[in-house]
Amino acid sequence: MKHKVQHASASFVLNRILKYLDKNPEKNILRLIETAERLTKGVYPEKYFTSIKQGAKDFDNIYRKLALSILADVDRNDIKTMLLALGLHAGFYGTKTVRENRDKFNINIPWTILFDPTSACNRKCKGCWSAEYGDKQSLTLDEMRSIVSQGKEMGTHNYMMTGGEPLMRKEDVLTLCKENRDCFFLIYTNATLIDQKLCDDIHKAGNITLALSIEGEREYTDFRRGGGSYDKTVSAMKLLRKNKVLFGVSICYTQKNIPSVTNSDFLDFLIENGVKYAWFFNYMPLGKGADTELIPTPEQRKFMYGWMKKMRNSKTGKPLFVVDFQNDGEYVGGCIAGGRNYFHINSAGDIEPCVFIHYSDSNIRTHTLIEALKNPLFMAYRKNQPFNDNHLRPCPMLENPDRLREIIKQTGAKSSDFLSHEDVETLCSKCDAFAKAWKPVAEELWNSTKHPNTHTQYYRDTPEGKKEQEEKIKSTPKKRETKETIEIVSAVVPSNTKKS
Repeated sequence: MKHKVQHASASFVLNRILKYLDKNPEKNILRLIETAERLTKGVYPEKYFTSIKQGAKDFDNIYRKLALSILADVDRNDIKTMLLALGLHAGFYGTKTVRENRDKFNINIPWTILFDPTSACNRKCKGCWSAEYGDKQSLTLDEMRSIVSQGKEMGTHNYMMTGGEPLMRKEDVLTLCKENRDCFFLIYTNATLIDQKLCDDIHKAGNITLALSIEGEREYTDFRRGGGSYDKTVSAMKLLRKNKVLFGVSICYTQKNIPSVTNSDFLDFLIENGVKYAWFFNYMPLGKGADTELIPTPEQRKFMYGWMKKMRNSKTGKPLFVVDFQNDGEYVGGCIAGGRNYFHINSAGDIEPCVFIHYSDSNIRTHTLIEALKNPLFMAYRKNQPFNDNHLRPCPMLENPDRLREIIKQTGAKSSDFLSHEDVETLCSKCDAFAKAWKPVAEELWNSTKHPNTHTQYYRDTPEGKKEQEEKIKSTPKKRETKETIEIVSAVVPSNTKKS
């Protein structure tokens, strides 16, 4: 009841604020920021809102321009519903509940859950593991409902859908979103199934945003996604913008397309067509059809790291919110998988630590989400994170393949690939060369640049973690003593007797 009253109160305030904004968006944008600050008071550090408010006063600030473009291009009711879902329910109630449950159960509790409504897809993109699956597996509507209801009990109000193509289950997906307006849903889509009815249904829900897959200009998009893909995606963008739907793009960057996806003209084109955010993903060599030649080189990863910083700079960037799933480890304390910030459920119900790590020891049809988070695979993630103190090397597969080898062998987790069960040695062997080559480049970058203090508490920082470390140290004093003794003997014994 308390939540309902606060939701209604916040909704009333936001309606008033948005009407006020419409009178003069340029002048009144600060009011919206101040309202958001009050709604999430105590959740985020005060300095965050101080910085945002300063930016709102600067007419040349790219984030001010982005905010104004959202106000101009996105339906008012959608903005209100999303602010309530992300600010009040996910940010305020959700964050508090997540933290309480982490302490209560002594496990990772995610802020986001990613799941696949279906393995089916109407495209066959080069290098995509889903391209081989076909219409083999799907979650029922009730199973998706259960994922969200269990998630909300844990404090999770943020959900992402991928696949397959999620919109091949369009009606069930829309039903789920409408039933859970206290949650925010981001749907990754190839854009081929976007039509006027979908735009109308998105507004009825109010809590949905779409991330359209694109690989750069026409040549690169059609190379990976098939002829005509680029034109269909651009047509979908124009329709979404016309209907005032909030949307962005999902970009997988490879050795081939980095010049295209970072091209200034390409980015301007996206912005002109209504794109508000861009998720950048480093190509991962998963599945039997994986092409290791598509993995970006260390020099390209270094370029992307510097390019992202320029893009985010309030003066040198563009009015587009950008995220790099791999290179942004420094902002989130390394790997966020295994339930630390998110986990993945595939269309067969297998609960996986990451969308890129196809191993599991739990299934939603046999385990609750809490049970899965307590099982060996997720506990191994919890106890081993961060997998590297250099957060430019966050992944236990791509940058630290020996860590994933160890976890899978230790926990006995099974491959959850639908067609060909890929053993961990086969998978990690495709990453060894890159991991070795990236290490010195990442070390030089990490040691020569400043990084934010994420204030992240890992398992090793908890009382239980510290106790385990102390016990490990106590269990190995003889080994250390023996080593010290050898060093002393080596120093004093004459050289002609050292061999014996």
